[in-house]
Amino acid sequence: MKFKRRFILFFVFPFFIQSQTDPVNRKNFLINISPTNEEILIDGNNTESIWKTSPIINDFFRITPVDTGRATAKTEVQLTYDNNYLYALIICYDSVIGKRPVESLRRDFSFPKNDNFIIFMDTYNDQTNGFAFGVSAAGAQWDGIQADGGDVSLDWDCKWYSEVNQYEDYWIAEFAIPFRSIRYLEGVDEWGINFSRFSLLQNEKSSWAPVPRQFKSSTLAFTGTLKWKTPPPTLGTRFSIIPYVSGQSFENINEGEISSTSGDLGMDGKITLSTSFNIDLTVNPDFSQVEVDQQRTNLDRFELFFPEKRQFFLENSDLFASLGNKNIRPFFSRRIGLQNPVKAGARISGKIGSNYRLGVMNIQTDSTMNAPSSNYTVATIQRKMLSRSSLSSFIVNRNSSVNDKSVNSYNRIVGVDFNLASADNLWTGKAFYHHSIYENATNNPYTAATSIKYNNGIVSVDMGYSFVGSGYIADVGYIKRNGVHRFDPRIEYKFYPKKGSIQNHGPSFTFETFLDEDLDLTD
Repeated sequence: MKFKRRFILFFVFPFFIQSQTDPVNRKNFLINISPTNEEILIDGNNTESIWKTSPIINDFFRITPVDTGRATAKTEVQLTYDNNYLYALIICYDSVIGKRPVESLRRDFSFPKNDNFIIFMDTYNDQTNGFAFGVSAAGAQWDGIQADGGDVSLDWDCKWYSEVNQYEDYWIAEFAIPFRSIRYLEGVDEWGINFSRFSLLQNEKSSWAPVPRQFKSSTLAFTGTLKWKTPPPTLGTRFSIIPYVSGQSFENINEGEISSTSGDLGMDGKITLSTSFNIDLTVNPDFSQVEVDQQRTNLDRFELFFPEKRQFFLENSDLFASLGNKNIRPFFSRRIGLQNPVKAGARISGKIGSNYRLGVMNIQTDSTMNAPSSNYTVATIQRKMLSRSSLSSFIVNRNSSVNDKSVNSYNRIVGVDFNLASADNLWTGKAFYHHSIYENATNNPYTAATSIKYNNGIVSVDMGYSFVGSGYIADVGYIKRNGVHRFDPRIEYKFYPKKGSIQNHGPSFTFETFLDEDLDLTD
């Protein structure tokens, strides 16, 4: 049955979401931090005099196995800073004595498989974006950039310093985090902050500011307040350049071929315009040092998604990568440089004031025998709304030098995204509309979606709908399926036993349906 389609994006949110603007823990959990002139040696010992006088943060709350009461594994944290570093001293006590499990010594270790301590910092005071720094009891570092309310991207790394010393019934960690490695608003004397401790021996996860057990301890909606005696330093304009030179020589002795040599050079650069805004540059980049993808087996006919790991694309990458949803992405940076090498690129991104974020990126690729040269541009501006929600508008553009008129020389996507997140994170949701522009555009060159989720730890209800037109083409995006309506409601109920080794259990109902554009059932 054919009919005229109309798509209306709508939200059914309780009225209290609109009025709930105050962060949950910021008023009741406060840390005062004072500067020091003392030189601090990062050796995992509390021998400096500042550690004898600075306030001790303790009395952590349990998150799991239950989120009531104080943690049985005691933790103490002290903080100070100077013009270059934020320092932290952490003492983690064990109520159960035994050998601490060590799953791995690699960077960005698996959180649930190692004793660890992590600092989560909301440096923009938006309860959405921030930075995470942590260590395992064995001394391995764990760091990442936070977005979308607290999700941590471990592909981002920076240079910072830590040291760990272990003792029979406790272990000590010491941090030095360079201010130049993180981004924050200038002149602001308050950040959001929280500390997370996980002890395998006690099977207990805890935090300084309480976090409900249905949420990750990294969720920035539940951070307390870090009150600076004087605001963190204003760094001014800085720049750094990382050049490279490479060469190779080849000779086939058996065939008597003459030796041939070739060389290459390029550079990456970063210009820090302020503590919250920067420019990234690259010329003839060498991506050979990028970590390889995790091996996966594809058991269906749809393309697999692999995350971006190239350093040039990572900082503030959520501005571009969070557009759409996991199956409908208008911009997927790994499309760039896939068939032909990147010649040069520039990206400007960061925070403008307390309510706006901006990201603009332009990349030029070279031509090869199989692919023409192309220019890629993506620009987005994000406006904070309510307490933790945001509205984004964007454009993605690809222009290629092609002589074949049967091939589109350009492809553009324009759209708007609304992200919902209540102050207490109980309600989350999203709605977007994206339109595709290209030569000889076909039927339904757009996509639209809406979703909403409620999760109070016991009951979780998730309702979602999306449509991708058969004519929607995103050359620089990741689109799993075209020409489909998708309905995917989910309801879950959890029981929490008071005794035993099982943390929770319960039934769940998931109903995922795909219809074609005529609303006929498809696979």
